[in-house]
Amino acid sequence: MTAEFAIALPAVILVFACCLSGFQVAGQQLRLQDAAASVARAAARGGDTATAARLAPGAAISRHSDGDLVCVRLSIPSAALAGTLLRLTLSATSCALGGGQ
Repeated sequence: MTAEFAIALPAVILVFACCLSGFQVAGQQLRLQDAAASVARAAARGGDTATAARLAPGAAISRHSDGDLVCVRLSIPSAALAGTLLRLTLSATSCALGGGQ
């Protein structure tokens, strides 16, 4: 094993780990956006926000109305390694037409 390889291998592993962690953050954001859409639809039908507790445990929920629309915003700290180290807070907002119309 050469000295250049011994120095380059940890750098390559670090870059690979950062890329994987970035994919984890992106996946968590997609799941949070999907959960926000489901919670907004449930809230627009007159249901409660218990769906969020099941789909995105630990997420902070804020709900507001904008005309006929019922909007829900979920936010949660990232659970991925890069998100934890950088203290990222992910958020997603979704709206649905009120009254199930």
